[in-house]
Amino acid sequence: MSFQHLRVETSDRIGWIEYYRPPLNAFNWEMLYEVPRALTQLLNDPNTRVIVFASALEKYFSTGADLKVFQAMGPGDLRRWVETCHSLVLQMRAAGKPLLASINGTAVGGGLEMVLHCDLRFAANDAKLGQPEINIAFIPPVGATQAYGRLLGRSRALRFLYEGAAVSAQEALEMGLVDFVVPADRLRAETTAYAFELAKKPARALAAIRRCVTAGLERPFAEALGIELEAAVELGSSRDFAEGLQAFLEKRAPKWE
Repeated sequence: MSFQHLRVETSDRIGWIEYYRPPLNAFNWEMLYEVPRALTQLLNDPNTRVIVFASALEKYFSTGADLKVFQAMGPGDLRRWVETCHSLVLQMRAAGKPLLASINGTAVGGGLEMVLHCDLRFAANDAKLGQPEINIAFIPPVGATQAYGRLLGRSRALRFLYEGAAVSAQEALEMGLVDFVVPADRLRAETTAYAFELAKKPARALAAIRRCVTAGLERPFAEALGIELEAAVELGSSRDFAEGLQAFLEKRAPKWE
C-alpha cells in the first residue's frame, strides 16, 4: 500500500508510521485519511508486533491541522473531519498491538492528539508539546478533551487546554503527558530498544493487557473485572501460557507461538 504523506515500514517486527508532509506535517484531508489505512495495514501484518507513531521531519512532529484546509470547510465538512478523527481514535484504542509514540521537535494540535491514544510516549528532550486550539476559538477534536482528563486529571487537563501554551518535554513528563524524555539524538534508538523488548513478549498476552486496561478504564470497576476474567480464561488455554509455565519450571527461555 502506497502513502503520499506517511512513511510506513516494518523492521525487526516494529512497525513505523511516520508523518511526512513537509515542511510542518500539517494535516490535510489526504494525510488524515492515510493514518487509519496505515494503522490497519500494520495491525493486519503478522510480522509487525509493535507499532510506533513518529515523524520523518527533523524539527517537526506535527503542527496539527492545516488551517487553510479548515478555512475552506463548511459545517458538514467539519463534522466529517471530526468523525474521521474519532473513528481513528476508536481504532487506536481497540488495537490489539502495543502502540508507542516517538515525539520530536514541535508537537502541537491534532498530530499530538493522535498519540495521546498510544500506550507510551517517548519525547526528545528539546521537544515542545501543546494544544493551542483555544487561541483560534476551537477545541482539540481528536479525542483529546477526553484523553487529557484521563491522562492528567481534570484540573490539570483544563488548565492545559485553557492556557493553550506549549510545554517543554520535561514539563510534559512531570505532567504525565509523556512517559520518557531522552536526548534528541537518541530518540529513535531509545524508542526502538523499548519496542524491540516488547516485540519479544507473547503477543496475545500483550493484547490482553492492553484490552483489559484500556477498555476497563471506560467501565465501572465490577464490570471491568469481567473483561479481566474473560481474558484470563482465554489466555489460560493458550499454547503460550502452557509454554510459559513449562519454560519457567525448566528454567529456560520460552519459545512463544
